[in-house]
Amino acid sequence: MPLANNSYPPVVVMGVQGCGKSTAGRAIAATLGLPFLDGDDLHPASNKAKMASGHPLTDEDREPWLRAIGAELEAGMAKGTATVVACSSLKRQYRDLIRSYAPTAQFVHLHGSRELIAERLSKRDHEYMPPTLLDSQFATLEPLGEDEAGIRLDITLSLGEIAAAAAASVEPSGH
Repeated sequence: MPLANNSYPPVVVMGVQGCGKSTAGRAIAATLGLPFLDGDDLHPASNKAKMASGHPLTDEDREPWLRAIGAELEAGMAKGTATVVACSSLKRQYRDLIRSYAPTAQFVHLHGSRELIAERLSKRDHEYMPPTLLDSQFATLEPLGEDEAGIRLDITLSLGEIAAAAAASVEPSGH
């Protein structure tokens, strides 16, 4: 049985586009009994337009977006409820920025082969994220460091397996 909402830290489901962050994030949130936030919803229009035109975001483009995500996590914790958020969080510095708002955040890194993710992308129509940006996402990706709270899960697992493993890995706050 899940613990009370305020016992969990914020959870960030991370990885490159097409790895299943939003789908897995919703399942993890449901398993833990926490609210879910899709980080894509917090991108400013300028970021969406840039990506839609086939240009990858720069660190400077991402900073306000990452701050907005961090602020959402911080606000949830201030209300006593952790949030599960889907956010690429590709670089350590991006995760560090999120942790500056939510120091107890734990990360779930969904990983898979470039070929599998490219195949998935060929079957979806994203509002502003074209498949042509996949290589830039892999080039930017820095896997979780040994000192970062989190787990790495293979996207070939079933959604139920991903949600269960992620939920089991999330350590309650204060423990």
